[in-house]
Amino acid sequence: MKAAVYYENGDPSVLRYEDVPDPQCHPKGVVIKVEAISIEGGDTLNRWRGALVTRPHIVGYQAAGEIVEVGAEVTTLRLGQKVATTGAFGSHAELRAVPARTAWPIPDGLDPRLASVIPVAFGTADDCLFEFGRLKAGETVLVQAGASGVGLAAIQLAKRAGAIVLATASSDERLERLKPYGLDHGINYTTQDVVKSVMRLTDNKGVNLVVDSVGGSTLQGSILSLAYRGRVSMVGAAGREPMEVDVSSMMGGNRSLSGVFLGAEIATDRVHGNIQRLIDDAARGDIKVVIDRTFALSEAAEAHAYIESRKAVGRVLLIP
Repeated sequence: MKAAVYYENGDPSVLRYEDVPDPQCHPKGVVIKVEAISIEGGDTLNRWRGALVTRPHIVGYQAAGEIVEVGAEVTTLRLGQKVATTGAFGSHAELRAVPARTAWPIPDGLDPRLASVIPVAFGTADDCLFEFGRLKAGETVLVQAGASGVGLAAIQLAKRAGAIVLATASSDERLERLKPYGLDHGINYTTQDVVKSVMRLTDNKGVNLVVDSVGGSTLQGSILSLAYRGRVSMVGAAGREPMEVDVSSMMGGNRSLSGVFLGAEIATDRVHGNIQRLIDDAARGDIKVVIDRTFALSEAAEAHAYIESRKAVGRVLLIP
């Protein structure tokens, strides 16, 4: 099969398009013919500095496609079924093998390209908001990096739950594109002080919850934007800066900071069922999946570079 691979960590130029052996089907897993690959923020971070557990390494958490092989012990999935899948690596390829537990059936009528985006982005956003963020109707949420996959998902899910939604992005144009998905107030972090803007927009009360996928110096701003008893769900390090923050302001305001990692519970009944619910919501049109651009799998290097330019609104896909 063809795959986008690399032999050493680095910038997008390390990616190569090569022939590699087909993956083997585990007795408890399935192999899919990949139809769409959703490039996750973690994929670019892993390419940059993550472990090369295989060599050459095929990066990638998430892809959707048709099941072409079913393990002998699998009873919940069948040949020919369309599924969205996750895994620690291996998505940037024409075929991928995953445990059956991390494959979700795609309802009839839902485009696999859209389904490919949902498990990580929407599953993570849902956990940040509800499982760990304890969001309630009427509260105010700040979504850092609102134009990202997790950011767009968080904006929609928070608005659907009855929250007031603030978000940051790198340009006024990107913020404008977020409004149809539930954004109430946008903050351009390149021209505005985020903390001061939050306080102005909340009458100096702060926000009840922050979803922060950026980390680094942005995380400090998230903490300083909190209201009394406010919470931060910290879910990533897209900014690629050291996590050096002063948490002293949290104690006086009875505030909290939670680290969120969907992968730690991806195989649990709770998360598995939650992701299927979100896929079904998308099939009914209750939530919208936003795809910014698609690239051929052979153009993986260009696609990664485009993501890192911070111009995208929503997910970038690879198509084998």
